[in-house]
Amino acid sequence: TRFGVRHRIELAHVIPRYTPAAIAAVFSDESRFRRWLEVELLAAEGWAAIGRIPSEAAERLRAGAHVDPARVAELEAEQGHDVAAFVQAVQETVGDEGRFFHLGLTSSDIVDTALATQLRDAALRIDEDAAALVEALAAQAVRYRLTLMPGRTHGVHAEPLSLGVKLANHYDEVRRGRARLAAAAREVAVGQVSGPVGTHTSVPPQVEEHVCQGLGLEVADAATQVLARDRHAAFVAAVAILGASLERLATTIRLLQQTEVSELEEPFAERQKGSSAMPHKHNPVLSERVCGMARVLRGHAVTAMEDVALWHERDISHSSAERIVLPDSCALLDYMLRLCARLVSQVSVNSDKMRADVETLGRITCSPRVLDALLGEGWSRERAYREVQALAERARRGEAGFEALVRSQLSEVLTPEGLNACFDLSAYLSGIDGTYRRLGLEIRDAEAGTVTEERPQLAVE
Repeated sequence: TRFGVRHRIELAHVIPRYTPAAIAAVFSDESRFRRWLEVELLAAEGWAAIGRIPSEAAERLRAGAHVDPARVAELEAEQGHDVAAFVQAVQETVGDEGRFFHLGLTSSDIVDTALATQLRDAALRIDEDAAALVEALAAQAVRYRLTLMPGRTHGVHAEPLSLGVKLANHYDEVRRGRARLAAAAREVAVGQVSGPVGTHTSVPPQVEEHVCQGLGLEVADAATQVLARDRHAAFVAAVAILGASLERLATTIRLLQQTEVSELEEPFAERQKGSSAMPHKHNPVLSERVCGMARVLRGHAVTAMEDVALWHERDISHSSAERIVLPDSCALLDYMLRLCARLVSQVSVNSDKMRADVETLGRITCSPRVLDALLGEGWSRERAYREVQALAERARRGEAGFEALVRSQLSEVLTPEGLNACFDLSAYLSGIDGTYRRLGLEIRDAEAGTVTEERPQLAVE
């Protein structure tokens, strides 16, 4: 064709397999043209309200105007301009009233305002899936509130904590990401119908206000020919940050599924194959998929920020990039949220392995409590630290379990009650209820499922 433009179906995605249907529908050709048409019809009605065009003309436009995507594609192939092709295609459907269609408007008045409705609607659908993940995390945090497991810093065993507390941290982070995205969606949900350079020379503010009110958008306080792209950059950045939080959640599952750890395992279907060559394999492919997608979202955030610095009142360097990064970011994040909700809800928990890992080397991770006990007996911190460290090293070398070594070497310093307190694992759960209360999570007994205020006991899952 003359401009190298062929009939295009503008997809809501780069990879169809990762695009939820609800997001694809928001960014489909049909949706885009329908939204463009609604902006145009509202503008015509705004003109009619101030007496610039006959009310009957606006009514006939509303009743008869429609758009044929195939005709738009045909005209775009000839003209090399999608909005101009759209305007002509619609004008052909309405006869003489077509002269009032697109009156005083420029392309970006239509495109940017319609895009704001797409991002708003996509964000609403994303929020529904974010809410489902938050709910799944809350349920599992409560369910496993008393399920003891090793804490890890630098990938090395630290003090024990519960799986519930670990999940409660992810619950809090995803909840923040959801709120951050909602705020960014509100910021980007603005329209502008202000003419070629944003001065309302060709279209008065009353028409702009009528359009935005009809679409449920705020009116941009100022615009050039386009809406400033800091709004869109903030939106994609919020998407990418939430994606990074989902990556942290998926990474947690991946690390705990390692064969040497085997404390968690993501869902594995009955007929699923983990490897084409090794039938025994259960690979954390869902978690790995989330991690890979998070990298793509961060790249899209960089592109969105590059789109902010347009030339003067407008160029179109942002347009081609946004056709990819905006729908794709929404699609990927929504897919990731759905995938993570499945991971969290269906994860297999090996509480026996978690408990066994807490017992490693004779409860060696209880060393801080032994240190504190010696400090309570008047020892200097350096002496107490070195003594406990030496006993831990002997446990590492396999001489005996850490608890046995402590009891044999420090029985003249610490009372039997004091020694028992050092290795009382329930102590590691005694302070967690404050976290749950701050997060608004119910505190339930692990077995009875009832709300409890008693000191937590170790749960056997």
